[in-house]
Amino acid sequence: MANIIKKGDIVRFLNSTGGGTVTRIEGNMVYVTDEDGFDTPVLAKECVVVDNSTAWEKAKARVEAPAVSQPAPAAAQPKVKDVTPTEPEIVPEEVEGGDILNIVLGYEAEDLKKLPDTRYFAYLVNDSNYYLYFTYMSASADGGWTTRYAGIVEPGIQVLLEEFGAESLSSLERVAVQAIAFKKGKEFEQKAPVSVTLKPDVTKFFKLHCFRSNPYFETPVIAFDIVKNGVVAGTKEPDVAKLVESVSKPKPADRKKWKRPVVKNTERRPGGNGIIEVDLHIDELVDTTAGLSNADMLNLQVDEFRKVMDGNLKHSGQKIVFIHGKGEGVLRQALMKELNHRYKGKVEVQDASFHEYGFGATQVTIR
Repeated sequence: MANIIKKGDIVRFLNSTGGGTVTRIEGNMVYVTDEDGFDTPVLAKECVVVDNSTAWEKAKARVEAPAVSQPAPAAAQPKVKDVTPTEPEIVPEEVEGGDILNIVLGYEAEDLKKLPDTRYFAYLVNDSNYYLYFTYMSASADGGWTTRYAGIVEPGIQVLLEEFGAESLSSLERVAVQAIAFKKGKEFEQKAPVSVTLKPDVTKFFKLHCFRSNPYFETPVIAFDIVKNGVVAGTKEPDVAKLVESVSKPKPADRKKWKRPVVKNTERRPGGNGIIEVDLHIDELVDTTAGLSNADMLNLQVDEFRKVMDGNLKHSGQKIVFIHGKGEGVLRQALMKELNHRYKGKVEVQDASFHEYGFGATQVTIR
């Protein structure tokens, strides 16, 4: 039998703790009021009815019940304590490394082949040993904020925040997540409150390539790290172009610290050139990083990249693999800027073989 939910039904949530009485129904969304009077919007399919008799029906039954003569008061009877066993609360099992917070806000499309006519779903992922009391909100054009979802999410749980269509995307141009982490029934390390404001580019919801694989989701999503490995995310990514252009070149006196990168032919193919490998890890370029700032090291790596590129531009068909590592992606972004501007139209670019280099290498082919 279908799980038909009516106003006044008592429900429980499937994917998180809590529940209450259904006070409002709008389409496939129901609004559940808990015993503290707090309203929570949730999809109907994420609820299960635990009492099919509505509050209104119960009240009506009490009013219409025939009057029954009351017996004469008897002597006071001792009160009997209700010893009916209650269901114990399930305590989530903690995992190693789970005391480091990882919180992700993800947007999933119901059908990636029908953008932008499909429905979208917003999720919050709590990958930690902590409970999170959180609020997900959006700002209006005049700057006022509206709560879209508020509640508690258990450790290691992904909670559905809302379902929406393309017509609602304009309301997501500025969103925020605030969270407080805690544990129940045990001592824990105190975490600072989290407050992150995001400015999603809502046009990306219409572009298939903007939905990318993510370890917390089975299908490609548009995801934002709210907290990654215990570090609260900022609202802006580093401006790599400005960093490269604003920092002065290393002084000639410092060049005695440098050494040439490992450059080798790793493969020979009939009728083709050998693949050149260039390891741009800073340890391969210098004997010591003492006295070098992050900007100095980035400049050094970009300079080495240019030397190798300029030295091979006349060799059509030459393949060069630049090993830059995964890291924070700053070096890779700097290399892509060079390839898209300085060497635009002169090369073909692709990710190097994952089996040989992992995720941290880019292959360039000279045209």
